This record gives sequence, structure tokens and C-alpha cells, in this order.
Amino acid sequence: MFKGQPKGLYALALANTGERFGYYTMLAIFMLFLQAKFGFAGATASQIYAIFLALVYFMPVVGGIMADKIGYGKCVVTGIVIMFAGYLCLSVPTAANTLGLVLMLGALVLIAIGTGLFKGNLQVLVGNLYDDPKYSAKRDSAFSLFYMAINVGAMFAPAAATAITNRFLSKAGLIYKADIPALAHQYLDGTIAAENTSKLQELMGQMPSISGMDLTAFSNYYIEHLSSAYNMGFAVACISLIVSIAIYLCTRAWFKHADVTAKQQAANASANYVELTPKQTKDRIVALCLVFAVVIFFWMAFHQNGQSLTWFARDYTMATCGGWMKIGFNIWALALIAISVYTLFAVFQSETKRARIISAIVTLALWAGVYGIFTHMEDVIDIFPQQFQQFNPFFVVALTPISMAIFSWLANKKNAKHPDGMEPSAPKKIGIGMLVAAVGYLIMVLASQGQQSPAALAGTVSPDPVIPGYLISTYLVLTFAELLLSPMGISFVTKVAPPKYKGLMMGLWFAATAIGNYLSSIPGLLWEKVPLWANWAILMGLCVVAGLIMFAMLKKIEAATK
Repeated sequence: MFKGQPKGLYALALANTGERFGYYTMLAIFMLFLQAKFGFAGATASQIYAIFLALVYFMPVVGGIMADKIGYGKCVVTGIVIMFAGYLCLSVPTAANTLGLVLMLGALVLIAIGTGLFKGNLQVLVGNLYDDPKYSAKRDSAFSLFYMAINVGAMFAPAAATAITNRFLSKAGLIYKADIPALAHQYLDGTIAAENTSKLQELMGQMPSISGMDLTAFSNYYIEHLSSAYNMGFAVACISLIVSIAIYLCTRAWFKHADVTAKQQAANASANYVELTPKQTKDRIVALCLVFAVVIFFWMAFHQNGQSLTWFARDYTMATCGGWMKIGFNIWALALIAISVYTLFAVFQSETKRARIISAIVTLALWAGVYGIFTHMEDVIDIFPQQFQQFNPFFVVALTPISMAIFSWLANKKNAKHPDGMEPSAPKKIGIGMLVAAVGYLIMVLASQGQQSPAALAGTVSPDPVIPGYLISTYLVLTFAELLLSPMGISFVTKVAPPKYKGLMMGLWFAATAIGNYLSSIPGLLWEKVPLWANWAILMGLCVVAGLIMFAMLKKIEAATK
């Protein structure tokens, strides 16, 4: 798995891990922040969220064009600096007025610009490492490992956001209750129903250190301190970016040779530079654009994690968890489980008996640690909406070695009909991934049966919430789809893109993601207008259609990229 990879891969992956940790810490609570601080309705908050995500993933087009001219490394460093400024602005507590809104939007623009310069170009550097024939056969596995490293950062992000939120709420004598922000804004706006006024009064009585406040004072107090707690969560990204740039600069010698544009390769008569004919260039660009068009619908469905799936976690899922399932809400237990997957693989893959024995002992010790954590947890624990977002990156980290092993086995399974092995091509994996994603939303359709619509809840939570297992299962299935689509797609782009357009093509991959991210607002716009199950049925149907379209175009795409 790790054997034979250039060490530049690990340097770039770790640099990306730090940046992604900060980004996903911010994203885990961003939608909750928008509604808590500004009192935005779901449709408005969803639009801001989707436009931001779209901008984050569209800016790599600009970053790619710049990098093809001035170099990938310069863009990466500049991007980190600009992102730092954005997160710093976002972490400043402000009033919920026009100035506060403008500062927040300006911070989001800076984050998007910085990400555009950083994200795609860092991945081009990874791809350039595998232009060397010595490593070319390991390109797909390299991007699986790179993608796994991204998700290590993402896995810890929701837990970090939750811990910071709890800490600062506790200092203010408050505890988190999912329906207080919406009810508080309704009370202050004078739109609250009589029964909800009583509910807000009851919730205020549950605060450990609040006394002598009327509902107006309490509503303002709670909104102010919850919003400030979220601001402190955003500040984590500043720290993670400092770690990221330190790793990048300290290890630059490991990948400096990959920081070369096509123009520089041609000028230096690089052995790895291959000039394509105009027809080959056109065919490859067309094939890539066809893939980009399909993956738009995956990202539309996938990036519900920060909005409609988080709303479902907040409004329709139990706020407590017991039994064996509660272990999933302890980030340290998840980390030990994820590590144990790798040590278990080492038991079978190590070349010496001593290494296998050590790996087995470490695996058993990790499982014992998980059991120890489980036995010391309370019988029933409180869970927060954003904590569900840690399951997707956990599943990516834990399942990556399994997916790599399966694809490696298929690649080595050669016969007369498949002389190059039976591993599906990247476009075929993308098509399969779309159909798998549809299954994820089928689970959500089933989970929503019998539930009131969001409009009927009117800012409260469901009186009959579902068990957390529905959302956990959905994230598991969506992760299977993601592993088939995202790392394979990135690898495919770096492999197929014409050399002089590598930055641009990687940028267009993210542009497709950007369009999908913007379209992810559709369930948010429909949230209070259609039955709950209808949101998931729309996403499921789009994934099925996109998957079938991908299979219909498969021969054309594969022929153009050979």
C-alpha cells in the first residue's frame, strides 16, 4: 500500500491534511452559524452555503490558469496566505448587522480565492510525481492515499468544532439545544407561536447558570454566545494553516522536481514530456469534459452533508445515543478503529514474521483501547448535529485500504478477455459510484417515512425522531460512492489532461464540483415546500440518471483517453 511511493507524496498529503482540517472544522458548523447568528431561513442559508461552496471549487479554474503560467508552487504558497486572512476575518465576533454580514461575506471570498490557488495546484504537484515512469503504475493508489490523508483532517474537524462550541457555551453558563436558535429568533421577531413560547421558556429553564432573565434577554444572550462559540471554531483553521505551510516549506526538497510546468518541461527537453497532436489534445479535453458533466450530479448529492443532512440530524434524529452505536460519536475511538484497519492489513502484508506478529499485537491493543473507551462512556450520551459529519471522513480513512486491495486484486486478475486485468477504468468506477450514491438516498427516503414536513415543524424538532443509524448508514453508502468517484477522478484528470493544460483541466474538475455545490442548494430551497422524503427522492433520481448517462458514454470516453 505505502511501499514504493515517492516521499513527496507524503509531504504534500500532510500539507493538505492540515488545510482540510481547518476547512472542514469551519464547514461543520457554518450552516448552523448562519442560522443561529443571522436567523436566516433554510432557503437563504442554503443559498449562501451553496454559493460559497461553488466559489471555493470554481476558483481553482483561475488558480490553474495562473499556475500553468507562473508555476504551481508559487500559487500554493500564495493561496495559503490568502486563506489565512479569510479565516482570521471569519473568526472575529461581530454584531448580527450589515457590517457583520459584509465582513463574513468578505472572509468567504478570501477563503475561496485562497483555496482556488492552493487546492488544485497541490494535486497537480502530486500528479507530476507520477509522470516519472518509475512511479506511473502507482498513480491511482497514490491518489487514494492522498485522498485518505485529506479525510484524516476532515475526520477530526466536527469533533474539534463540537468541543470548542461546548467549551465557550459552558463558560457562558449555557448548553447546546438544537431548537433554541430558531425559537429565539422567532421570539425576537415577534413571529413565535404561543406553544413555542412555552417551549422556549422550558428550554431556558434547562440552562445550568441562567437566572433572572426574561425571554428577550435570554434569546439575545444565547444567540450572541452561540455565535461567538462558532467564531472560535473558525479560528482553528488559522492554526491548521500555519501547520500546513510549515510542512510544505520544510519538505519542499522532496517534491521540488515536480513543480514544473509543461512549458518548462519542453524547454528542458524532459523525458517525461510528451507532445500530443491537436486531435489527441481535443479528444482528451472532450472526454474529460464529459466526465466533468456527470460528476456535477454526484457533488450536488454528496454535499448535502453540511446542509440538508445536518438539518435532518438536528430536527429529525435523536439527540442522544446508547448501546454499541455510541462509540461512533467518540472521535478517539473512531481514530483507533481506523488505525487498526491498517495494522490488520499489515498482519497479512508484512514481509517478515516478526513484523506480522508486531502488527497483530498492535491491532489487538487498538481494539482493547476501543473497548476501554466504550466501557467508560455513559450509558446514554448527548450528540450534536455536526458530529454526524465525522462519519464520512472516518469511513474514507478506514475503507481506503480495503478499496485499494480490491482494485489491486482485480488489476492482477488477468485472462484472455482481460489481458490488462479486470480493474474497472476510472470512468466506469465513476458510473458505478453514481448508482451507489442513489442507494444512500434511498435510505434517507425510508428514514423520512411518517415524518412531518420541515414546514410543519416550524423551527422545532420532530416529536418522533429516528435513530442515528439511518444517517450513519447513509454516510457509509455515500462514502463507498465517493471512493469510487473522487480519488479516481482526480487521478484520471492528472493522467489524461494534455500536459500544457494540466492546471486548467484540474481547475475544470473543481469547476464541475462548484456547479454541483451550487445545485446542492436545491434541497435547501425545497426544504420547507415539499414533503421531507421528496428531497431525498429527487437526489436519488438524479444520481441514477447520471450513472446511466456515464455508462452510455463509456466507450467514447475510454477510446479518447487511450
